Amino acid sequence: MEVCYQLPVLPLDRPVPKHVLSRRGAISFSSSSSLFGAPDPRQLSQRRGAISYDSSDQTALYIRMLARLGCGSTSASSAPERRVHRLLSFQRYLHSSRLLRGVPQQIPLHILDEDYTGQARCMLEKVGNWNFDIFLFDRLTNGNSLITLTFHLLNQYGLVELFQLDMVKLWRFLVMVQEDYHSDNPYHNAVHAADVTQAMYCYMREPMLAKSLTSCDILLGLLAAATHDLDHPGVNQPFLIKTDHYLATLYRNTSVLENHHWKSAVGLLRETGLFSHMPAEDSLNMERELGSLILATDISRQNEYLTRFRVHLDQDNLCLSSASHRHFILQMALKCADICNPCRPWELSKQWSEKVTEEFFQQGDIEKKHKLEVSPLCDRQANTVGNIQIGFMTYVAEPLFAEWARFSDTRLSQTMLGHMGLNKASWGGLQQEQTSVTEEAEPITAGTDAKDPTAAAGATARRDSNTATTAGGTSSKEIPQGSRES
Repeated sequence: MEVCYQLPVLPLDRPVPKHVLSRRGAISFSSSSSLFGAPDPRQLSQRRGAISYDSSDQTALYIRMLARLGCGSTSASSAPERRVHRLLSFQRYLHSSRLLRGVPQQIPLHILDEDYTGQARCMLEKVGNWNFDIFLFDRLTNGNSLITLTFHLLNQYGLVELFQLDMVKLWRFLVMVQEDYHSDNPYHNAVHAADVTQAMYCYMREPMLAKSLTSCDILLGLLAAATHDLDHPGVNQPFLIKTDHYLATLYRNTSVLENHHWKSAVGLLRETGLFSHMPAEDSLNMERELGSLILATDISRQNEYLTRFRVHLDQDNLCLSSASHRHFILQMALKCADICNPCRPWELSKQWSEKVTEEFFQQGDIEKKHKLEVSPLCDRQANTVGNIQIGFMTYVAEPLFAEWARFSDTRLSQTMLGHMGLNKASWGGLQQEQTSVTEEAEPITAGTDAKDPTAAAGATARRDSNTATTAGGTSSKEIPQGSRES
C-alpha cells in the first residue's frame, strides 16, 4: 500500500504573510494565541479556512471554519446558536447552507422544474454508460452535478446505510466540496470532479473490480474521485514552486497540489463530522487511505506507477484478495479516471481538450504579465490545442490505458482505446487543415505587402497590437500571492 507523505514540521517563529491571511485558506501556527503574532486570532475564526499547525502532534491539519451569522459573538453565545442550528430541519438546513449564502435577495435561486429534474433522473439511470454527457447533466442539475452524482452513487451502492452516514452531514460535506472547487477555472472545477467520479464508477463496475472491491474500497474510491482536485488554483506545481508560493514551501515542493487537495478533503470531513461516529482509529485510517489515492494522481509520478503496474502484469502476481493490491488498483483506476478525457467520444473529448488548454494558456498569460519564464505548453502563441493533445495522448494517455486494457480486457477498455485512436486522428486532421490554411494565406499576404507598403505597415501594426493584447492577458486570474513579483 502507498505510504502517504509525512507532512513537514514548520518552525513556530515563522512570520505569517498578510496576503496569506486574506486568502480562502490561511496558515496559522499552534493553537496558542500568543504564537499568532500580529494577526488577531479572531480574524482567523471568521475565515472560511485555515491550515493550523498543532504542536501537540506536529502535523499540519487543514481546519475549515464556517462563517457564522453574527461573527464576533462570544463563545458563551455560540452554544445556544449551535443548539438552534441542530434543530433545523433538513430542508431549512439546506437553505441555510453555504451553497445559498451570498446570493442577493433580489435574485432568487432558480430551482429546477419537474422537466429538468426528470431528465436528470433519466440520465442517472444510465450513469454507467461511457458516453455519459457530464456537461448536459451539469446543466440539468443547475450546476450541481458533483453533489447530485456523488450522492446518487453513494446511495446506489447502499453506502449511506452501511456506514450509517448522517444524511445532513453527508449533504453538507458534498455541498462544501463542490463549492471549494473554483468555478472560474476552465478545467479544474467541479464539473471535472464529477466527470472523474463518473469514470471511476465505470471502472469499479468492471468484472475484475466489481467482484473484489469491498464496500470500504468503493466508498474511498468515490470520495477520492470527488475530492481529488479540491481547491485547485488553476496553475500547476512548477508555477507554485517558481513563485515561492506558501503551499510549495509547506509541502517541500513535493506533490504540492495533491497534498493540498488531500488535506482540504480531510478538513471538510472533520468539519462536517461525516466520520465522527466511527472509532477514531478507523476514521484516521480512512483519511490516510484517501490521501494515498489522491497523491497517486500526481502526474509527475506517472512513470513510477506505470512501471509498477507493468511489472505486476508481466509477473501476473496481482491478487485482489489482498487489501494492498486492491488499493493499488484503485490508485491506477483513479489515475485513469483523472486523464480519461482523450478516451471519451469526440464531442465530449474535444470540449475537455479546449478547456484544459485554455487553462494552460491562462497560466502562460500570467507568467508573461509578470515577466516569468513561460511554462511548457502554456504559450498560446507557440502551441495549439491539437499539438498539445496529440503529444499528451502519445506519451501519457496511450501507455497508461494500454496497460489498463491488459489488466481489464473488456469492452469498455477497447472502447476507450478506440475513441482515443479516433480522437488523435481527428486532432491530426485539424492540424493539417490549419497548416494548409496558413500556407495559403502566406502568398496572399506577401503579394499585398509588395503592392502596398502602407497597407503592409498597417497590417503589421494590427498584428503587433493583437499580440500585445493576448500576451497581456485578459484573464481574471492574478498571480498567486507569495511570488517574487512585488
